[in-house]
Amino acid sequence: MGQDVGAVAEDEGVGAVVAPDREPKRSGERDALPVDAGDSARHREACQRIEGREDRAAVRGVGQALERGIEREDQVAGSVVERPPQHGVDRRHAILVCVSPILADNPLLRATVSNFFFFLSLNGFILLPLYIAALGGTEVEIGAVMGLYNAVGIVCQPLIGPWTDAVGRRPFMLVGVALVIIAALLATAAPSIPLLAVVRVLQGLGFSCFFVSNYSLVIDLVPPARRGWALGIYGVAGLTATALAPLLSEWVIRRLGFRALFAMAAAVATVAGSIVLRLREPGSETARPAPGYLWERGTLGEVFRLSMGVTGFFGLGAGTIFVFLPTFAESLGVRTLALFYTAYALAAIGVRVLGGRFIDTHGRRAVIVPSMLVQTIATGLLAVMGFLVTRTSQTPVVPVLFLAGLLSGGAHGFLYPGLAALVTDQTPAERRGVVVGIFSSVFLTGQTTGAFVFGYITHGIGYAFMWTLLTSLLFAGFALSLKLDHA
Repeated sequence: MGQDVGAVAEDEGVGAVVAPDREPKRSGERDALPVDAGDSARHREACQRIEGREDRAAVRGVGQALERGIEREDQVAGSVVERPPQHGVDRRHAILVCVSPILADNPLLRATVSNFFFFLSLNGFILLPLYIAALGGTEVEIGAVMGLYNAVGIVCQPLIGPWTDAVGRRPFMLVGVALVIIAALLATAAPSIPLLAVVRVLQGLGFSCFFVSNYSLVIDLVPPARRGWALGIYGVAGLTATALAPLLSEWVIRRLGFRALFAMAAAVATVAGSIVLRLREPGSETARPAPGYLWERGTLGEVFRLSMGVTGFFGLGAGTIFVFLPTFAESLGVRTLALFYTAYALAAIGVRVLGGRFIDTHGRRAVIVPSMLVQTIATGLLAVMGFLVTRTSQTPVVPVLFLAGLLSGGAHGFLYPGLAALVTDQTPAERRGVVVGIFSSVFLTGQTTGAFVFGYITHGIGYAFMWTLLTSLLFAGFALSLKLDHA
C-alpha cells in the first residue's frame, strides 16, 4: 500500500504541474490544442493506472483479511497446518503459522497443567509404604495395598474408555479428580491398613477416569500431523510431577508428618479440579455412540493389535527396571540411585522437548523401532553388570547405571507418545476413548507382570539371569516392532 500511495501522490503532482500551463491564450491556440490533447491522454492513462492499483490493493486487502480469518480458525480448531509463505501474506504471519506452537491452544494448555497437578497429588502417595510399615504392616501387606492401584487400573480403564466416548471427556476428568480428593481425605482420617487399601482402590479408579479422559481429550485437540509431539509435551507434565512429588513428600513428612502430606495432596488435586472446571472440550461432529455398542463391536479386538503387543513389551521393561533396580544396586554396594533416576527423567523429558517432532516428521515406526532396541540395550547393560560385578569388585558401577538410566529414559520418552499416537492414528474419533483405555491397560499389565513374575525369577536364579531373561524378551519386542507398518 505504501507504493500505491506514493504513486497516487506522484500522479497528482504531475497534474498540478500541468494545470497552470493550460492558460487560454489566443496567440498560442494552435500550439495549446495539441498540448491539451496530449495532457488529456496522459491524464486518462494515469487515472487508469491509479484505479488499477486501487483495485489490486483492494483485492490484496480482502485476501489478507481472508487469510487472517483462516489463521484464526486454524488456531481455534487446534489444527494449524504447516505451509510455505504465500503471495500477499505478511512474512511474519507465515512464520507464526509454520511454527504452530503446541501449547498455544488454551484447552491443550489447561489439559497439560491439570495433568501436572493431578499427578503431583497422586504421586504424593509414592512413600505410602513407609506409612504402612509404621502402622505395623508386613511386606506382604505393603505389596497388596500398593498393587491394588495397578490392578484397578488394568480392569477399569478398558471399561471407562467407551463411556468417555459416549458421555464426554470433561465429566470423567471431574469424577477422577473427585475420587482422588476423597481418597486423600480418607487417608488423613483413617490410619489403618484396611482403609488404606480402600484409599488405593479409589485412587486407582480416579486415575483411570482422569487419565483415559484427559489423554483422549489431548488426542481430540491435536491433528495427527502434530499428535506425537503434543502427546510428548503433555507427558512432560506428568514426568515432572512424578520427579518432584517424592522430594516434596519427603520434605513434608519429615517436618509435618503423613497426615499433613495427605491433606496437601487433597489441596493439590483441588487445583487440578478447578482447572478442569474451566476446560471446554471440542464439540463432536457426529453423535456419540452408546458405550455398550462399542464394547460389543470389537473393543476386545483392539487388544490384539500388533502395536498393543509392542506396548506390552515396553511396559514389561519399564516396570521391571523401576521395581528391581533399587535392590539390584544395593546388592552391588551402591548406596544411592539419584544419578540413575536423574538421568532417566532428564532423558525422557529431553527427547520429548527437543526431539518430539521426530515422531511426526519421520513417522511413528521410525521412532518406535530404535527406541525398543535402546531399551533392550539398557537392560543388557544391567545383565552384564550382574555377571561381572560383585560387592567387593573394583568395577565402577555408578557410571554404568547412569548410562542405563539415560538409555532407558530416552527410550521411554519416545515410546509412550509414539505408541499412543500410532494406536490412535487409525481410530475414529468416536472410539478414541476405547483405544486409549486399552492402550493404558496393556502398558499397566506389562508393568505389573514384570513386578510379579520377575520377583519370583530373581528369588530363584538371581539378578544376572533375571536381567538376561528380560533382555531376551525385550529383544523379542524389538523384533515384533519391526513388523509395524511404515507410517
